[in-house]
Amino acid sequence: MQIEWEILKNVLELMGRLGLFCLAIAISPFVGRFLPRLIWRCLQLTQRYINIDAQHAYDQFIKPFQNLIAIAGTFLFVAISLNLLVQYEELYQFLGFFVYSALSITLAWIALRISRQLIRRTVISLVQRWFGGVSEVVLIFETLIYVAIIISAGIIFAIGLRLNITAIVASLGISGVAIAFGAQQTLSRLFGTLEIYLDRPYRPGEYIRINFNPYDEDAYGRIESIGLRSTKIRLVATNTITIVPNSLMADKRIENVSRGKKIVAMICLDFLRILDHGERALVKEVIQESSQVFWGFNKASIHVQFCGSDQQSGTRARIIFFISSVDESSLGLRKRLLELANSSIAHKLAAYNLKFTTPEPVVYIDSPMSL
Repeated sequence: MQIEWEILKNVLELMGRLGLFCLAIAISPFVGRFLPRLIWRCLQLTQRYINIDAQHAYDQFIKPFQNLIAIAGTFLFVAISLNLLVQYEELYQFLGFFVYSALSITLAWIALRISRQLIRRTVISLVQRWFGGVSEVVLIFETLIYVAIIISAGIIFAIGLRLNITAIVASLGISGVAIAFGAQQTLSRLFGTLEIYLDRPYRPGEYIRINFNPYDEDAYGRIESIGLRSTKIRLVATNTITIVPNSLMADKRIENVSRGKKIVAMICLDFLRILDHGERALVKEVIQESSQVFWGFNKASIHVQFCGSDQQSGTRARIIFFISSVDESSLGLRKRLLELANSSIAHKLAAYNLKFTTPEPVVYIDSPMSL
C-alpha cells in the first residue's frame, strides 16, 4: 500500500506540474504581447537617469520588430515555466529541445535584425566619418557581430538544456585549434586587416613609402584601395598596381608621405659642353652619391633630367629633390642639408673637370605629393 501511495503521489504531482505547464503555455501569448510594452516602460525609466531619447529608440529598434519580440517573449515565458518539469529529466530534455530551439532561434533572428538596423543607421555614418567612405570594414564588423549572435544563441540553447558547457567548449576548442592551424594564413590576413583599419596608417589616395626587401630600394606608391585581404598600391616608378597582403603591411614600417610637409626643390646645372651618355651617367651617379650622404635623400627622392641648355653648345641637368617632413623646423633642416649636398656635388664634378654654371638659385615648390 505504501508503494502504491508513493506511485499515486508521484503521478498526481506530475499531472499537477503538467497542468501548470499547459496553463503557462495557454497564457504565454498574452505575456509575449506585453513584452514590448514592458521594454517601453524600461526605456522611459532609463531616460530619467541616462540622456537618451526613449521615443526615438523605441520607434527605431523596438516598434518595427514588436511582433518578433512578442514571439520571443512567448517562448521565454514557456522556457521559464518548463522549470516546473526539471525534476523529470527525460521529459524536460524532450520538451526543452523544442522550447529552447525556438527561443534561441527567435532571439538570434531578432538580434540579427536589430544589429542590421543599427549598422545601417549608426555604424555606417561612423565609418564615413572616420575613413571618409563606406568600405569593407563595415562587412568585417557586421560579420563579427553575426558570429557573436549565433554563438550566444548556441550558449542559450546549451544552458537551457543543462548541457555540460565546459565539455562542449573544450571539444570546440580542440576543433578550433585544428581549424585555426589550417587557416593560419587566412586568420593572419584578417587580423592584419583589422589592425590596419583600427590604426589607420594610411587611407586610399595617400602616398606611402615602404620597403619590402631590405636589400632593395624603398617603394613609393599611392594607396588605391584597402580590401579585406590585401592593399592595392600603385607604384610611382612603373605606374603598375601591386597587391600586398594586409598581414604583411601591418608588419612593415610605413612612412605616410601625404601627411607630412611636402616640397619639390629644383636646381639646374648648365654644363659648358654637350655631355655624352657616359658623362651623363657619371653626373647622375655623382648627384645621387653626394645626396645620399645627407640624411633624408635617397635615389627614390632624386630625379635627374638632361636636356639642351639655353646655350646651343651645352647640356642642362635639371635636378629635382622630393623633400618631405613633419613640421617646419624639420623642413628647414632638410633645406640646409640640400645646400650642403649641392656644394658636395659641385666639388665632385669639378674633380672630373665637368664645368657648369647655375643660372638660377634653388627653386622650392609646394607639392601635393602626387609622386
